[in-house]
Amino acid sequence: MADCASLRVPLCTEQFGSRAPRACRAAADGSLQWDGARRWGWLSGNPAAEPGQDAGGGGGPWAALPALSGLRAVLLPQGFPDSVSTDYLPYQLWDSVQAFASSLSGSLATQAVLQGLGVGDAKASVSAATSTWLLKDSTGMLGRIIFAWWKGLFADVLNDIAMFLEIMAPMYPIFFTMTVSISNLAKCIVGVAGGATRAALTMHQARRNNMADVSAKDSSQETVVNLAGLLVSLLMLPLVSDCPSLSLGCFILLTALHIYANYRAVRALVLETLNESRLQLLLKHFLQRGEVLAPASANQMEPLWTGFWPSLSLSLGVPLHHLVSSVFELEQLVEGHQEPYLLCWNQSQNQVQVALSQVAGPEAVLRAATHGLVLGALQEDGPLPKELAELREQARAGPKKESWILVRETHQVLDTLFPKFLKGLQAAGWKTEKHHLEVDEWRATWPLSPEKKVS
Repeated sequence: MADCASLRVPLCTEQFGSRAPRACRAAADGSLQWDGARRWGWLSGNPAAEPGQDAGGGGGPWAALPALSGLRAVLLPQGFPDSVSTDYLPYQLWDSVQAFASSLSGSLATQAVLQGLGVGDAKASVSAATSTWLLKDSTGMLGRIIFAWWKGLFADVLNDIAMFLEIMAPMYPIFFTMTVSISNLAKCIVGVAGGATRAALTMHQARRNNMADVSAKDSSQETVVNLAGLLVSLLMLPLVSDCPSLSLGCFILLTALHIYANYRAVRALVLETLNESRLQLLLKHFLQRGEVLAPASANQMEPLWTGFWPSLSLSLGVPLHHLVSSVFELEQLVEGHQEPYLLCWNQSQNQVQVALSQVAGPEAVLRAATHGLVLGALQEDGPLPKELAELREQARAGPKKESWILVRETHQVLDTLFPKFLKGLQAAGWKTEKHHLEVDEWRATWPLSPEKKVS
């Protein structure tokens, strides 16, 4: 009886990520017997197979079939799915679909460019083709430099436009060089934007300080997709090479698939860090209903097309000399608050500029951005808390009350409003210790107001 009882008592347990733990017991022959061994052995076709030999530590078909286990090790981060964000798999699937469609579209575009350069044409000049190619590449290099400083375009749509220009270029030989140069300029802009976006997504998806692993597996996935696209292109190109209309039709279908897959990929993301767009959406909802949206809800409501000229111009981290030019102006900005930022509001242009203190941390930057967006809300319609509604009426009254007085009074409102908003953000699951707000590097110091004055 004692021996039978000892067989039922677990000697140890093991657990992979957040999955249910499994126990290990002593068998009658003194070996270790893990729970679930028979099921895993049946899946692998080997009843005597030892479970737990999978590199990921999990069961199921990944552990059962060596090919699938090896594929997982190559394409998915170590510890998947617990080591990445919950939106990792749906995003990567749709991202692979759009990359596959883009690869096929790129093959059609490359074929069109080579035809335009004279490949296969005995009358074509090698020097002329070389000059065209060099001009195309040099335009692209210029685009990288410009876009590294100025950014904000919609990368994937721009990429489709670039490939469309390459498809159409051979049809208008007179403008061929100019067309392919513009196309390459657009592609290089896409490359810069894509690199910046990919870095931010990798930071979001990596949940165990495994950014290098997530980035490496993303590269492996991209290579597999591009290889599949190459193989399909080898079959597709001979069928459409002699029919420009068929080539254009295939391109339109692939572009539609590319845009749709991109839309689904972006909608699959659930980002918990705040940028200006998400912060404005959350603040507007909070001011109207007194509650903070959860990341999943806010990401679904966030507009994908925000436009190039938002209604409010918010600049964080500007130099102090842009805000003040006299001692009197400095005293106006400092009076009535002790926060580590100074804020200047231009009502006529709806422009907010914020100078940050040397000691301003993420929470102070978040409050400064919230302050600026609250001032922008005073210029818009819609329900507001009583205190802000009164200030909006004062702001709309004209020059009776100067901007710096309204800024000082909104400081007082935020002393009560912002702690509630911040607590709501944290309770809803937003990460407030870091953000994706655009902040310049200027920092300043100034004499703090000795006390907060009530007007």
